[in-house]
Amino acid sequence: MKKIILIAFLTLTAFTGAYAQRFAYVDSEYILKHIPEYISSQKQLAALSDQWQKEVDGRFQEIDRLYKAYQADQVLMTADMKKRREAEIVDKEKAAKDFQRQKFGPDGELSQKSSSLIKPIQDRVSKAVQAVAEGDNLDMVFDKNSEVMMLYANPRYDKSADVITKLGLKPGVFAK
Repeated sequence: MKKIILIAFLTLTAFTGAYAQRFAYVDSEYILKHIPEYISSQKQLAALSDQWQKEVDGRFQEIDRLYKAYQADQVLMTADMKKRREAEIVDKEKAAKDFQRQKFGPDGELSQKSSSLIKPIQDRVSKAVQAVAEGDNLDMVFDKNSEVMMLYANPRYDKSADVITKLGLKPGVFAK
């Protein structure tokens, strides 16, 4: 009899503890689509990326042109001339790859520019999420778009609209 009462008590305690924690989730992509500064930052980064990509493409086209000219003139060149042209092509290729890495690498200018533009927006969203979580007495808030796999999410736990409202924006009205 004591075992049955103990098991019932532990089961009841476990269920009570499980309901004590409150969870919610937000859709960060949906939230960011509402923020005009984010949209303009994305456009600015895309323009910068396109500009630098054109420069990279131009440099590699120049290298390709030099290589084709070298192949065409190779028969008429002396060994010394061949070495100089090969060195010129290799140096330009190395410079183009360095330029590409400088602009697009993990610590490149595009990454740094992205961080400087996006970080303040992410901080604002994070503060708004925290304010909603504290206001609704939530224990945990998940991001629907993060690496946490959500197989099902009940829409009543979606606090994205509350976060958008906290940011002073209107849910459903996307930034242009």
